[in-house]
Amino acid sequence: MQTLETQFDEGIARYKAGESAETLLPTFKEICLHAPKNSAAQTCLSWLYLLLDKPNAAYKAAQRAVKLAPKDPQARVNLSIAMLETGKSGVREQIEIVTQVLYAVDELKAEIEENLEEGLRRKPDWKSLKRVQKWLLEA
Repeated sequence: MQTLETQFDEGIARYKAGESAETLLPTFKEICLHAPKNSAAQTCLSWLYLLLDKPNAAYKAAQRAVKLAPKDPQARVNLSIAMLETGKSGVREQIEIVTQVLYAVDELKAEIEENLEEGLRRKPDWKSLKRVQKWLLEA
């Protein structure tokens, strides 16, 4: 029996190796079910939902992730994209918070840039992601 941490690490490794969001979704749903307060898992779950064009589910997972880890820029990026895709207001506020965090910590900026580029490799015509990328990286 794997620990949730091992499952999480393996899920991330499988994602990085190019495994599809569709096949990874059950793994991250399972982790979130058993560890609902794991913000990193909620962030990953919201990202997978976004890749699979399920913005309402992504929005809920991203909201949980932000609530658990308010300073996590990736959780807020996911929330911003989900908000754009579901037509919710408040995106500018999320982008401003992410921008403040990214200015404070350079490593996070590189990580977010990398994640956004990865999203576009997997989903090249992702309009919401391109908007968020433009707001964050051209600020």
